[in-house]
Amino acid sequence: MKILIDMNLSPDWCQALSQFGVESIHWSNVGEPTAPDKILMEWAKSNGYVVFTHDLDFGSILAATQANAPSVIQVRVQDTVPEVLIDTVVAVLKQFEPQLIAGALITIDKSKSRVRILPIGADV
Repeated sequence: MKILIDMNLSPDWCQALSQFGVESIHWSNVGEPTAPDKILMEWAKSNGYVVFTHDLDFGSILAATQANAPSVIQVRVQDTVPEVLIDTVVAVLKQFEPQLIAGALITIDKSKSRVRILPIGADV
């Protein structure tokens, strides 16, 4: 699984994730820093990446477009530095790897993680 780190998260996440064997890249290394979220999402989908973000717009985009990819992990906490969240993020990656591969929106907050299978709102 490959992780695309959104502009609103530190590039330090790349090194933190690599220590756990997780391949990642920061958006600033592959796209325009000011590119709209839609462009980032298209790149992630085309290149097989899961989006990691602190931006709640990605869930809205997935719901509005009924997209089945890319998967998105969104953190809903104030302190988003790797030193604070790395253990939680790695645990989520391991626990929900099948769902992320298939297509999911995962929200991480202080007390729990929630998973929504893509497409959001589809009749199952």
